[in-house]
Amino acid sequence: MLVYECELFEVVPVLRRYARALTGATDRGDALVTRCVEAAMMAPSRFGLDRGGDGALLPMYALLNLLFDRSEDLGPAGRPLRSPHPIERALAELPEADRRLYLLTALEGLSLPQAAKVLQLRPGEAIERLKTARARVRGAMVQRVMVVEDNALLAMELGALVAEMGHVVCGTAGNEPEALALMKVEKPTLALLDVRLADGGSGIEIARRLKRVRDLRTIFVTAFDDDIQAGDARHLGQIVRKPFTNAGIQAAISRAIFMPQPVALA
Repeated sequence: MLVYECELFEVVPVLRRYARALTGATDRGDALVTRCVEAAMMAPSRFGLDRGGDGALLPMYALLNLLFDRSEDLGPAGRPLRSPHPIERALAELPEADRRLYLLTALEGLSLPQAAKVLQLRPGEAIERLKTARARVRGAMVQRVMVVEDNALLAMELGALVAEMGHVVCGTAGNEPEALALMKVEKPTLALLDVRLADGGSGIEIARRLKRVRDLRTIFVTAFDDDIQAGDARHLGQIVRKPFTNAGIQAAISRAIFMPQPVALA
């Protein structure tokens, strides 16, 4: 086997990982890598396959990008814009150079100078673009959380847990009118809901109303999960039983972040 064929064999798994992230799909990524390998085999010295190490890998990343841009069936315009993963959704909204810079550094582990070389960016420009991409990803992970709980002490405890995770408590409500008003003004992305409220209100009905008004992830925090079963409402959100633990609330919030975006009810 020729030296450059050995080099290609070693870098293909890495290229597949990047190509799948670049295109947004396993099959499209693998098709792109196939084209990349075929092109590199035609001119091995041009792509550093006779040098080995990073001397081969960096030009191959650049070739993947070039083929991606030139392929009508695989180009940037065809990448998915509504991935269920919050990081992928955030990256999809970035300028293409910023998205690739983030993938090359965060996913592929390239240094900033290496990634800048692959993308033909000036060092100063690469630094600013990477700052923007990282800030967008961090922002995608932060939730605006509304707490619907008629017990003030429990509401404070839940709020503290939310803040400890780095999310924002956009407000608390003790009944349905307060929850709907808060929803309209603060535009939360996640709601923690008690099921039985002191005024006779129902967190289940609030969840239904909220989902009609706006797409929203919900977590029921309750000692009355049988009410959720009886009301055929398990599809409305996760359930954390009272008395809850810190770990239970935090795990539910983490799961909610990575769940597909809910669809508003008609």
